[in-house]
Amino acid sequence: MAEYRYAKGRIAESIQFITQELKEFEEEYANRKWTEYQNDRKLQKLTDRTVENILTALIEVCGTVLTEEGISADSYSEILRKCGRYFHFKEEEQDDLAKLALQRNRLAHRYLNFRWQAIKMFNDQKELVKKLLEMILEREEAK
Repeated sequence: MAEYRYAKGRIAESIQFITQELKEFEEEYANRKWTEYQNDRKLQKLTDRTVENILTALIEVCGTVLTEEGISADSYSEILRKCGRYFHFKEEEQDDLAKLALQRNRLAHRYLNFRWQAIKMFNDQKELVKKLLEMILEREEAK
């Protein structure tokens, strides 16, 4: 099997992208109400896409960390759970990270009945996402 190597510096670049998207989410979308979201299709699209971008990039980064450490995972949920485990997150935090992968899928596949729930769950867990990003950055800087 060929050895997988992510381009040097790519994890840091991806984290920078996630950080920018998180900033946009917090400034523009985090405090929106259901009625605003429901009544504004443009707001829906922008909010959905921003959260989807964050979660997709987070899964990519976590998958890379696991690959570099020789840890396999079979699904997006497992990638986030195992990355949390690698960084010694509590079991509940690992579960919450794994659930974010489901929310990413709901947004990516446009499950209409669940999009707002996905946004709310992400908003509730964004501090956990930030904590994970900090741990990954610390790991990168220590290399």
